[in-house]
Amino acid sequence: MRLLKKQQLAAKENLDKRVFLEGAAGTGKTTAAIERIKQLIRSGAPAGSILIIVPQATLAAPYHEALKRARVEGAGSVRAATLGGLAVEMLDLFWPLIAEEVGFARPTQRPHFLSLELAQYYMTRFIQPEIERYDLFNSVRIQPNRLYTQILDNLNKAALVGFPHDQIGARLKSAWAGDVEQAAIYDDAQRAADLFRDLCRQYNLLDFSLQVILFVQFLWRREPPRRYLTRRYRHLIVDNIEEDNPAAHDLIADWLPECDSALLIYDREGGFRRFLGADPDDGYRLKALCEVQLELDNDRVMSEEVAAFRYELGRSLGRRVPAEKPNAADARDAIRFADSRYLPQMLDWTADNVRRLIVDEGVSPKEIVILSALLPDALRFALQTRLSERGITSRTHRPSRALREEPAARALIALAKLAHPHWGMPAEKYDTIFALSAAIHDLDLARARLLVETGYKNNQLIPFAQIADPEIQNRVTFELGGRYERLRAWLARYQAGDPQPLDHFFSALFGDVLAQPGFGFHRSPDAAAATANLIDSAREFRQTVSRIEPDLAVAPEYVKMVDQGVIANLYLRDRDPKLRDAVLITPAYAFLMSNMPVDYQFWLNVGSSSWGQRLYQPLTHPYVLSRGWKPGRIWTDADEYATDQEMVYRIVSGLARRCRKRVYIGFSEIGEQGIEQRGAVLTAVQGMLRRLSREAAGV
Repeated sequence: MRLLKKQQLAAKENLDKRVFLEGAAGTGKTTAAIERIKQLIRSGAPAGSILIIVPQATLAAPYHEALKRARVEGAGSVRAATLGGLAVEMLDLFWPLIAEEVGFARPTQRPHFLSLELAQYYMTRFIQPEIERYDLFNSVRIQPNRLYTQILDNLNKAALVGFPHDQIGARLKSAWAGDVEQAAIYDDAQRAADLFRDLCRQYNLLDFSLQVILFVQFLWRREPPRRYLTRRYRHLIVDNIEEDNPAAHDLIADWLPECDSALLIYDREGGFRRFLGADPDDGYRLKALCEVQLELDNDRVMSEEVAAFRYELGRSLGRRVPAEKPNAADARDAIRFADSRYLPQMLDWTADNVRRLIVDEGVSPKEIVILSALLPDALRFALQTRLSERGITSRTHRPSRALREEPAARALIALAKLAHPHWGMPAEKYDTIFALSAAIHDLDLARARLLVETGYKNNQLIPFAQIADPEIQNRVTFELGGRYERLRAWLARYQAGDPQPLDHFFSALFGDVLAQPGFGFHRSPDAAAATANLIDSAREFRQTVSRIEPDLAVAPEYVKMVDQGVIANLYLRDRDPKLRDAVLITPAYAFLMSNMPVDYQFWLNVGSSSWGQRLYQPLTHPYVLSRGWKPGRIWTDADEYATDQEMVYRIVSGLARRCRKRVYIGFSEIGEQGIEQRGAVLTAVQGMLRRLSREAAGV
């Protein structure tokens, strides 16, 4: 991409200064940053002296991919890190410096770093009994692991914003003016947070919140650790400041005077990670610390029609937009709108148009994304089934979901139970049916049920030839029976040997059987990614928990954790190019955080109120637990409405800025819950179309 003048000011000039670069998505900020890194290396800066800081590891992917392809020696070795990644590295190196000071029960022993999954596991092991003993959260009706993640989120917010964790409940209550029942829930949330923090100190467990606190408030203030970082990394590239948190902003503000150069990048319409602690307003203060301040305003992604659509949709949402349109294009040319009565009709319309784009127009599948505010299992299954029937390969990305909610992971867990009868954890009959159907290509649930009802006894699958009823064998078919027998024989051979670590078992089962032709994971991007994530998860669990509790039977404990619905870690392999040659199906939020523009977008269920509406979180509140919220101020319905409307605009504007050619907008009058839909996005689109029709007619 040819650099414009302002991009060159950031990329090839001012290499000895601190530069603040702002602009909307698609204006070439990251491109300028990548070119700046190349120019720094060409100018003599060692690649190891350059550090890219991002709020979420997935946001470093464009840097990794571009620098690996760069014809600049060493560019591919430039490091990218998050605040959490830096914290883990520094604590691992300098733990003895602060171990006595920070009040842990075992200061002479190494700390144990907990991922999100492991933090939930230890909450289940040690905090859940206390919750039951004191009857905490007795009025809250959410899944236990959703409850645990909200407790962890409160601790994270305290660490990232910079207030003591024992003030969580008081801050939440001070903004609440409703019934006493909710105030009691906030008290329970404080009690649970205190219990977990005590547990961590007792066993040297470092969850994310403690990692941040110990790094920012202790190590960073010590001369040796601080000097280690500031002397090692002389050039900073800090991207997506608006998506990062106050703790990261404080760190960068301290670091800037000590580095040789810096480029800070700010997306004016970002802030999609507010629920995870992002604070765009706090990040913008870093602008004043930079000698050079630049603004990019030339969009490099949207076509003129898409730009006009974004402008007109902003008008319909009541946003303050420039008096003049960005161009003379007709916004209606950028969209295709379908008004269906029922959801299946909308899904058929979507699948037909995806097929037309790929088959008739030659569009690459990776240039198409299907988006919804939420992506429940039923919607994903219905979409993928329709696409598969039309010969279209698809993949999904759904962060913040339970491991067991991925079909491939659920099947692997059931097969693991079948392979390890000594665990005393027999697979439920329905789980076995589901596992066989997922594992064997073309084996539908009806025939899988026949196999299980006649061939599953005492947690063991019997040989296909021993099924007594020939009619059942014929209904299953001998071709599918042969695949079943191959899977069953592999499990039997595994049982005859010594049990392997669970991650080894998953890897072997996938490679030997499930990924082979005729089986369900063959050429399935989703199954491959879910299997790899499960292997990583099981390996980390084994390595960490076995150090903390050497005598614990790790494998069955891991399976119990997955069965209990542990929310998965964020895994990065969804950006793997080998998995990307498929149509992506994902929630809108997840796509926005990928920073990955595409040619065509499908917005589904635009009548849903979930577009922009804050998720129900009874134990926490992302706005109240932020640096900008004044303690004691009441959160009102007006605040809720204003933030919802603001987020609706940010989402649709952000999506449009990441679309090159056209947006397909799908709407069903009767939604998934069987009720009529009239959400803000639908109202805005319909209002825009009516207004443009009147203006075109001169009315």
